[in-house]
Amino acid sequence: MQLSATPYEERLTAPRSWWLISFLVGVSFALILLPFGILPMLGGLVGGTAAAAVVASAYGSPRIRVVGGSLIAGEAQIPVSALGGSEVLDPEEARAWRTYKADTRAFLLLRSYIPMALRVEVTDPEDPTPYLYLSTREPEKLAAAIEAARETAA
Repeated sequence: MQLSATPYEERLTAPRSWWLISFLVGVSFALILLPFGILPMLGGLVGGTAAAAVVASAYGSPRIRVVGGSLIAGEAQIPVSALGGSEVLDPEEARAWRTYKADTRAFLLLRSYIPMALRVEVTDPEDPTPYLYLSTREPEKLAAAIEAARETAA
């Protein structure tokens, strides 16, 4: 497997506020279990915090990679040869493409806590997906990595 000329990897980590919310979920469980004693209360604190943290981490940490001539975004994998041009979206334009400009057939790796995005056209005629919408903190670097991988694959 050939690596792309400009390797790119990004993990869309959850914001810090989610970890505070996870702790508050644990506090809620502790308060619910307080009438049953100190040990159940501590178990609720630890268990509730851990469960909420696992959920926050699982949802809040998808990866975007450009490797081996493919773009891997979350669960999706598509060869860069099937991709067309890409458009860096500022926060305002990204919001527009998430709402009234959105196509229901598009693949969205959408995270509301990341304001910027990259929209990549899909040129494969057998793929009904018109474009990929990828929330990313570094859309310029991702676009450059896709272009470099496309040139390497050609």
